[in-house]
Amino acid sequence: MSLTLLIVSCGKEKKDEKKEILTDSELRKAITLYASFDNGVDADLAAGDNRLYTVPNRKARDSAQIGLHKPDISIAKDEGLFGDGLLFTKRSSGTIYYPSLKNISYDEKDWSGAVSFWLNLDPATDLVEGEYCDPIQITDVSYNDAAIWVDFTKDNPRDFRLGVIGDRSSWNPAPLGPDNENPDFIKQLPAVNNPSFEKGKWTHILINFSHLNTQNGRAQLYMNGEFKGERTDIKDPFTWELSQSNIYLGLGYIGLMDELSIFNRDLTDKEIFTLYNLKEGVQTLLDER
Repeated sequence: MSLTLLIVSCGKEKKDEKKEILTDSELRKAITLYASFDNGVDADLAAGDNRLYTVPNRKARDSAQIGLHKPDISIAKDEGLFGDGLLFTKRSSGTIYYPSLKNISYDEKDWSGAVSFWLNLDPATDLVEGEYCDPIQITDVSYNDAAIWVDFTKDNPRDFRLGVIGDRSSWNPAPLGPDNENPDFIKQLPAVNNPSFEKGKWTHILINFSHLNTQNGRAQLYMNGEFKGERTDIKDPFTWELSQSNIYLGLGYIGLMDELSIFNRDLTDKEIFTLYNLKEGVQTLLDER
């Protein structure tokens, strides 16, 4: 009996190991952009342009400069989750971004994907009181018009919200505003009350979305591998001028960011948990290519 149990146990371990290898392999294939910030600000891997850009404001794209040109943002040596991290020290004018073209798998008919990154901050003491903060925002126009983002609300105690918002002309044709007083806007934002961010502690954020630009659009928020909220009724279209869309980082953010990864499809719960638990970060997956 003992021998039989041992054989069964070994067989199960081999099956579990095979599943883990398959999960890692599928995750590797799905990556379209990865920035570790260990070798500067340019992405380590990118399906499109891997360079970081700086603009004085988001309407001045013709004035974009290659590289990091904001003195309040820097590479923090050995302060990242793994190796170096990207440090934001104050709220100021100007914006940094990676271009969306090819780095985001946008599809005007059926669009799925995932965005992963880590944050380290105390929202109550680090962020500017009375101001919203978007650690990441992906759009060609604005946060309320075909955009994907997460934000901290402006007043303490702050909520942490997921925004996957379709064309403004669809959900707010009038238009009515301001957005923070418009129930049609607020109801689109799954929120985490009193989120467990702490200074000196890294928190994993995963935005998962599927079948946008269909009648079955869905978006989910995960924190530290755990499901936190979702929208299952996203019917508004997401119309982009792709060459104008960017992956904006640190809008009003003060704190550390690390391990930015973007995927060309939505991830399974197993893959999200695997991503959260990678011992050396996404670089572990790339090293196995």
